[in-house]
Amino acid sequence: MTLFDLRLQDIHNQLRSKELSVTDLVNEAFAKIGEREERIGAYLTLNEAGARAEAARLDDKLARGEDLGLLFGLPIGVKDNMVTEGLRTTCASQFLSNYDPIYDGTVVSKLKQAESVMIGKLNMDEFAMGGSNENSSFHPVRNPWDLNRVPGGSSGGSAAAVAAGEAYFALGSDTGGSIRQPASYCGVVGLKPTYGLVSRYGLVAFASSLDQIGPITKNVEDAAYLLQAIAGYDPKDSTSAQVDIPNYASALTGDIAGLRIAVPKEYLEGVDPQIKASVMEALRLLESLGAVWEEVSLPHTEYAVAAYYLLASSEASSNLSRFDGVRYGVRADHAGGLLDLYHESRSQGFGPEVKRRIMLGTYALSSGYYDAYYLKAQKVRTLIKRDFDQTFEKYDVIVGPTTPTTAFQLGSQVDDPLTMYLNDILTIPVSLAGVPALSVPCGFADGLPIGLQFIGKAFDESTILRLAHAFEANSDHHKRRPAL
Repeated sequence: MTLFDLRLQDIHNQLRSKELSVTDLVNEAFAKIGEREERIGAYLTLNEAGARAEAARLDDKLARGEDLGLLFGLPIGVKDNMVTEGLRTTCASQFLSNYDPIYDGTVVSKLKQAESVMIGKLNMDEFAMGGSNENSSFHPVRNPWDLNRVPGGSSGGSAAAVAAGEAYFALGSDTGGSIRQPASYCGVVGLKPTYGLVSRYGLVAFASSLDQIGPITKNVEDAAYLLQAIAGYDPKDSTSAQVDIPNYASALTGDIAGLRIAVPKEYLEGVDPQIKASVMEALRLLESLGAVWEEVSLPHTEYAVAAYYLLASSEASSNLSRFDGVRYGVRADHAGGLLDLYHESRSQGFGPEVKRRIMLGTYALSSGYYDAYYLKAQKVRTLIKRDFDQTFEKYDVIVGPTTPTTAFQLGSQVDDPLTMYLNDILTIPVSLAGVPALSVPCGFADGLPIGLQFIGKAFDESTILRLAHAFEANSDHHKRRPAL
């Protein structure tokens, strides 16, 4: 057992009793990084000097006997598309390979206020575009359970770091499944909050109507504590929702008697038989704890992937137009004029997947095609959201697999983007509807983790956390660790 296998509450108690120091926790993180990082590649930038200085400051606070917050002293990694003052933020892109932000994003500021310790910035698919973490322009991330397999994406570095014990917990961002899919592949817990619950200020935009920051942790309880720290209204984010933030940990009662669960038949069609068997076993367990479930239909699920890639690519085309080689980031040398500067900077700075999505989005937004593609995709998005709204009129939670397969081999889908895109078929509808969803480990297939997805009503994270925590308390899948 390592320090990072302890429950958060146990670490907190040992810090208060002086059995443990923040320096011990930071040493644990960098020891594991030293042992494992060369094989995994989860980090792009380490903050070792800053983390050790912060640990020393917090240990002085411990010695003075001051009050401690629950996240006090815990080492955290942050996905490299969240700006951090003075700590390089690249979005895993050559375009931002020299970008050192002059401010913190809101979630980073909140973690500093909670006095957690920033260990470093985590690898990702370039500009969060990808589902395997092979699109990083620096190096791919490898799955700790099988180093020949992908960790998922785009938050693959975040999930792999937590699974490998290189951070106590991490933050990722989810546009179409980029927290939940890597959480499923790496056997950890990943939560995509309701759109608007967590500020996006300081998150480098991919698709602004879909992007959402959320926690990746080893268990559901930690996810509740981390969500508590980062949720809340932010006037700096025009899409931030002014809603009351409940005490998420208080919802973890273990009592799920009478909860009504919907299981979409579309989410069980075409999935790996071992995944379907694990999901059905999980449903039987939830039923034994007092919940009831029925099969339902979300009829517009089959159109979600097509609608998502049109909408997300269109928003990416608009958002990434700010990267022009003039204001920040890499600038091409010896450009022959302004238009040539734009062309050369983008040609050199963006990778193939980013270029593919910019071109698709620009086409969908162009004159003569806007109504046929972008507008039609928006109408389909409304129908998908309506499917969820109608289901939630009768049921409390929707449950199904997080992904149709377990983690696939590195390199096996790099040249087949359509197959790569279809790996998100079970996570994309949730993002289009803007509702919260949580992935937890529910089994293994051939030694690889399987994820179970809990989907809730808008701003009802408490219910999915309660249901997932009850499942977790009566199973041990989340306790298994990769044999590194």
